[in-house]
Amino acid sequence: MAKPINETFLKAARGEKTDYVPVWYMRQAGRSQPEYREIKEKYSLFEITHQPELCAYVTRLPVDQYNVDAAILYKDIMTPLPAIGMNVEIKGGIGPVIDNPIRSLADVERLGELHPEEDIPYVIDTIKLLTEEQLSVPLIGFSGAPFTLASYMIEGGPSKNYNKTKAFMYAEPKAWFALMDKLGDMVITYVKAQIKAGARTIQIFDSWVGAVNVEDYRYFIKPVMNRIFSSLREENVPLIMFGVGASHLALEWNDLPLDVVGLDWRLPIRQAREMGIQKTVQGNLDPAILLAPWEVIEERAKAILDQGMEQGGYIFNLGHGVFPSVNPENLKKLTAFVHEYSAAKNGR
Repeated sequence: MAKPINETFLKAARGEKTDYVPVWYMRQAGRSQPEYREIKEKYSLFEITHQPELCAYVTRLPVDQYNVDAAILYKDIMTPLPAIGMNVEIKGGIGPVIDNPIRSLADVERLGELHPEEDIPYVIDTIKLLTEEQLSVPLIGFSGAPFTLASYMIEGGPSKNYNKTKAFMYAEPKAWFALMDKLGDMVITYVKAQIKAGARTIQIFDSWVGAVNVEDYRYFIKPVMNRIFSSLREENVPLIMFGVGASHLALEWNDLPLDVVGLDWRLPIRQAREMGIQKTVQGNLDPAILLAPWEVIEERAKAILDQGMEQGGYIFNLGHGVFPSVNPENLKKLTAFVHEYSAAKNGR
């Protein structure tokens, strides 16, 4: 039987008033947790995500340990790509590697479609297990965005500069837009399956889109993002957008039919508000600060909370994911501090 759900995170995402500022952390499940490292000695990421009981445990662990206000499904951004025809291997110390990269329109046209119930039943089963039986907070489902997925598919793996991706975008616009359409369809199908299974919020990670300037974003990428969010709007769940090093695109995201603009640590919340971002914002403590003494963490978190609470519609998070070297005790302490400080400030 499902547990009663703490809806503070959902209320903040919708811009409603909350008793305290909700908090969750990108990559809160994973490498910084000793329990997770023990599991990883026995199982690969692929094996964990394909075992719903184990994957649900990894997803739930930070909620139990840190008292955060949302869980985020533990899985890899590459999860749906093998189903459409990409040969993906997660290599230790490198990341996702693809041995059949996209090089032409013919390669794009060969891509298949995602059928979630058949292709990724383990993802659906994990979500159901979490949302029907285990969690007392909302579950965030997620997908990579078309540009970021395309960057892996074209580069063949991680990249520092995305030169091949951008060259393909500029030199092969017909193939590029065909790829955006294919990936847009896949993201919509994938995310709707997660929502149907029980995810209460969706975050779209366009992790590497900061490599693109505003003009190119508007022409080559924004149309597919608009289509994705417009389609997901029908599902009536809060929608979050996030990318790294993409502060110059924050106003573009503010235009899209989504609910929450995720900020990395480069753009102060107050400045984002002054630029004209009126939606709920999420962020944006530099994850490196978690490696500093507690006094520094508290001081920086307080400054971010003060800015976030000026206008309301605010969710506390990091400006990117938790590092493996972060002490889990600092995350537990930080969560308690965010809750207590914001509740006291709200009570004034």
